[in-house]
Amino acid sequence: MVVIGCLLLVILPLIGLVIGGYLGGLTVGLWTALAGFAVAFAVCSLSVIALMKARPSR
Repeated sequence: MVVIGCLLLVILPLIGLVIGGYLGGLTVGLWTALAGFAVAFAVCSLSVIALMKARPSR
């Protein structure tokens, strides 16, 4: 799960940049890349939290 979240940190901003740049130009591409990074960061954070909760207590 953590690996998927870390890969999304690279993949989603690039996809957002390409799609936003194609549809609305450079400014829209940068905003969609930022939104993609925010979504990827949230997914990565949730997977790390789930991994920490799944750890056996001491």
